[in-house]
Amino acid sequence: MARHRTHSTDFKRQVAQDDMAGETLHSLACLHDLSRGLIRIRVQKHEAGAFDDDAVAADAIDADEARIAALKRLVGKQAPEIDFLKGL
Repeated sequence: MARHRTHSTDFKRQVAQDDMAGETLHSLACLHDLSRGLIRIRVQKHEAGAFDDDAVAADAIDADEARIAALKRLVGKQAPEIDFLKGL
């Protein structure tokens, strides 16, 4: 099964800026080995401000907070089991 590639925010920003500078979708797709649809998505997100440094930092904070919340729930579930096993 093919594995999805992940690109840095700088790369995504550069692809969007190249498109807005007048490069054709076909040439960008060949140059960066991306689909034309993905390039269109990158341009739309760039125009919406998704690749701004503040937006990227906010997304990272949201992801970290969600992970912390999930870990707290896990600890909350395991705490009674640990207490029970300590009593044995």
